[in-house]
Formats: sequence, structure tokens, C-alpha cells
Amino acid sequence: MKIIRTNSENPDFIALVKLLDIDLVERYGEKQAFFSQFNKLDSIKNSVVVYHDDELVACGAFKEYIDQPNTVEIKRMYVSPAYRNQGIAKLILNELEKWAKELNFEHLILETGNKQPEAIRLYEKYGFNYIPNYGQYIGVEESLCMQKKI
Repeated sequence: MKIIRTNSENPDFIALVKLLDIDLVERYGEKQAFFSQFNKLDSIKNSVVVYHDDELVACGAFKEYIDQPNTVEIKRMYVSPAYRNQGIAKLILNELEKWAKELNFEHLILETGNKQPEAIRLYEKYGFNYIPNYGQYIGVEESLCMQKKI
């Protein structure tokens, strides 16, 4: 596996995010339109893409969360279905955490959905703890918010 640090303008990152968006619409239907407004790529300066040999297989990103000091929000995590359950998502989280730490951030936060059990299990195993829903996710039944100190 090869992990490349990049940003949201990277064409491979954009291609994977499109696949992620299709997956989320399949899971949440029309409700996904609400979440899509918070997943714009223009404010993401830190993203990673993962290749197996030359095949593009996964991505993830973070952006600074301005409402909480020293905190980044994990965004746009996706692993192609053929490569799931192989530890790739953990590799992505390791790289994002390392990068955030290099930039002197102290906390990771994220929002995931209640119809994504594989993501929930990953974040729990990776040491994230549940927190009250933050920001735009307050009062959103489908949202689960988590945090990890790095």
C-alpha cells in the first residue's frame, strides 16, 4: 500500500469522494442531501489517497475545526468495497493523526452516521469516544459524533 498526502484538488481524491457520495446516498437516501452541504471539498487542505500497486483504493482527510481550538475534523473517509476489512482505514487514520500531530493539533473529532456500522466499529477500536453532537449535527438523529485526543 502506498499513501500519498495531498489536498482536495487531487483528481484521485475527488474520484474517490464521488464513490463515497454514491455509497452514502444508497445508505441514507434523500436525507443525504442535508449532510452533503457540510462535505464540500473547498476547505480541505489535508487529504490522503491510498494505492494498492497502481490501483486507487481509499482516501481520507481532515480540516481544522475552528469552533474548538487545536482540533481537526476527520472527513471523507472511504475504502473501495473490494479492499474493505484489510486494515486500510486504520492506515488512513494513522496517517491523518500523524499529520495533524505534526501540525500541532491536539484533538480529532468526527461525525459518522448510524447506518455505517463498519465505520462506527473502526472509530471505536481506534480509540475515539462518543461526544455530544457538535455544530450542524446537534439534534440530528442519524449523526454520531466522536473525539480522540492525540
